Amino acid sequence: MSTEAPTLTRKDFVSDQPVRWCPGCGDYAILAQTQRVLPNLGVPKENVVFVSGIGCSSRFPYYMDTYGFHSIHGRAPTFATGLKIARPELLVFVITGDGDGLSIGGNHLLHALRRNVDFNVVLFNNRIYGLTKGQYSPTSEVGKRTVSTPMGSLDRPMIPATVALAAEASFIARTIATDTHHMAATLERSAHHRGGCFVEVYQNCNIYNDGAFDHFAERSVRAERTLTLEHGKPMLFGKNRELGIKLRGVDPVVCDADDPDVMVHDEQASPVLAELLAQMGPPDLPVPLGILRAVDHPTYERGLIGQIEEAQSARGVGDIGELLRGPATWTVE
Repeated sequence: MSTEAPTLTRKDFVSDQPVRWCPGCGDYAILAQTQRVLPNLGVPKENVVFVSGIGCSSRFPYYMDTYGFHSIHGRAPTFATGLKIARPELLVFVITGDGDGLSIGGNHLLHALRRNVDFNVVLFNNRIYGLTKGQYSPTSEVGKRTVSTPMGSLDRPMIPATVALAAEASFIARTIATDTHHMAATLERSAHHRGGCFVEVYQNCNIYNDGAFDHFAERSVRAERTLTLEHGKPMLFGKNRELGIKLRGVDPVVCDADDPDVMVHDEQASPVLAELLAQMGPPDLPVPLGILRAVDHPTYERGLIGQIEEAQSARGVGDIGELLRGPATWTVE
């Protein structure tokens, strides 16, 4: 009898549930690439779990033929933390959106990344609340007119990558739903990283915020307005990679590709440099895509397991009944 793990394909991760997203939604591309990446990881299906909160993105677990939780608004990182503590061998994905993850779920996301819990947060950013019919979200631009901001939003938008950097997440990346090859490579790299991963996916909502990222994500302009980051390689962009990025003082500026001061991307450099990249964008600078930062830090669940093992070695396995009946209890007659 063979004990080898079966070879998996994309079809093995496709559930029997009809996909209920609007036609043309960018979520379809994220789903398809996730299903294509998983067979490459060598992880048994029963060891893969998707945890989501509330929103269009959070229907994701229904469409994956794996284990999953459709949890409550903004609390997916909390559910996933408990899961990783109880079952650290599992490959866990947290699926969230700019509304679910950065508004009511902001505190939960921040602390999960700060603790470096070993799971993969995939944040779908379409700069709008789609499921609840088009209210402005934490990433909507100033002046955005929606049903909840009829005169235009007054809020400055959050930059999701800077939130992850502030929490000192050990892996931070960006990609675009319409660039399927780049997205697949980014998701696969995230899945291989041990620690708290944050992947922001620029994704179009063609019903309530169509074209939100067309000014840099459209194929016709993408080469000139995005910068694909590659570790150890110069930061070059443009149709013929004729342009580069260098620092003028502490500010990134565009230069010629042959400028001797062109920056070389280092995923393990200071988070200050990653912050500079996270803040870059139109009208003067391209939008950086790829891995902004990737460093090795001890994971939360491994540290916690180590503490439990140390305590059990010194004091033995605890007895919950004895604890409840200990000297801090009394009987009322």
